[in-house]
Amino acid sequence: MWQSWLNARDSKSRIQETVSGVRTPPSPPDIIMKTFNEQVYDIVAKIPAGRVMTFGQIARMIGRPRMARFVGFASNNKSSWHLPWHRVVFKDGRLIPGYEQQQYNDLRAEGVKFNPDKTVNLAECQWDEKRDGVPMDIRDLPIVF
Repeated sequence: MWQSWLNARDSKSRIQETVSGVRTPPSPPDIIMKTFNEQVYDIVAKIPAGRVMTFGQIARMIGRPRMARFVGFASNNKSSWHLPWHRVVFKDGRLIPGYEQQQYNDLRAEGVKFNPDKTVNLAECQWDEKRDGVPMDIRDLPIVF
């Protein structure tokens, strides 16, 4: 009981010091930490047309190489509907089950090359930020309906 009284007394004295100008309040941190999903969205938004990335490649780019499955979970979030998720494929170039035909059509329209078994030719079409450069973020473009 007396410890909580001391903590309350200490908090009160800190508030009084701040109000009187004797003590300055701590400044907020300059670095704003992004959530895992926000980091994933930042990368997916930058994948250029005609290029693809794998779930594992995205996970490695944000420094979480063992979380490729969670990149896939991030794609199910309704707040990311506007991102080019059709440009994200499995590590062997396979398309997303249940979405294969639409994904195939979208990627084909962008000029992505496919193997005879309808897997993406990753040797030609996989995006490498160092090799290909960084395009403009798709979220910077105006949304027109």
